[in-house]
Amino acid sequence: MNTSRRHFLKSASLAGAASALAPVLSNSSAVAAAAGGKAAQEYCFFTKHLQGLSYAEIADIAASLDGMTGIEAPIRPKGQVEPERVEEDLPKYVEELKKRKLGLTIMTSGINEVSKEQNTEKVLRTAKALGVPHYRMNYNKYDLSKPIWPQLQEWKAKFKDLIALSSEIGIQPLYQNHSGKDYLGAPVWDVFTLMQDYPAKDWAFAFDFYHATVEGSLSWPLELNLVRDRIGAVYFKNFKWGEKKAEPCPLGEGVVGKDQVAMLKKINFTGPISLHVEYLKGSMEQPGYKEEAIAATKRDFAVLREWWG
Repeated sequence: MNTSRRHFLKSASLAGAASALAPVLSNSSAVAAAAGGKAAQEYCFFTKHLQGLSYAEIADIAASLDGMTGIEAPIRPKGQVEPERVEEDLPKYVEELKKRKLGLTIMTSGINEVSKEQNTEKVLRTAKALGVPHYRMNYNKYDLSKPIWPQLQEWKAKFKDLIALSSEIGIQPLYQNHSGKDYLGAPVWDVFTLMQDYPAKDWAFAFDFYHATVEGSLSWPLELNLVRDRIGAVYFKNFKWGEKKAEPCPLGEGVVGKDQVAMLKKINFTGPISLHVEYLKGSMEQPGYKEEAIAATKRDFAVLREWWG
């Protein structure tokens, strides 16, 4: 069987899987709009802090959160699904979510280029066939010993192929802004510049208020307004200013708060909101951690819902 024939059969097989496993609520706003009602807010949460639990257990926790419509899951090396096993394991994960009327809203990937090493095409085609609408790209870091602009141009060329493949497949790549001296996207302007070659549906931000506020404690509204038409999702987590650095904390106790929500409402943001519980220390192997992780997720989600009203 030649390569094109195998590719066709594989694509057809994945398309068949989509009809059986596509999440019921992969886009709650679209569902509500189609029904002629008010668009429901789409909430998900990043499940990194639940690493070590089964897919069913994670889905049960998500289902226990009133108003939660899906999850953001790490489908990357050392994540909840390894890229090499995405065709075998991701359908199982999505099936557990579907049973509870939940979706895989955002797939957090280890992908930032088209390559065999990153299993790029296999991961993205499998995710799309299962109804995943967005994936978060892996981060990039500058080499501060070299000029910045040439590095941007190198990434621009690599991203071009990735965005073209994503567009062909029909899954939207998101780039998360991180804070730090060497992260691409820390100042926001650099990634925004690269995005100008594409429509927002083909490449957008996962706009992280934690990192935007660390980098621009006063200027974050400027960055938000700059990218307001290119926000595919927003991330909520919190921090307090320590003596020398930002220190993660529960959602209701830090710098990020209702001001950020008010700005999102002002620009009529309607995309998914992802809750990140980043301040916990420990792992599932430690006694009591699971209960602490569940309680923290419920507490932070209640705060987020209260902020949105």
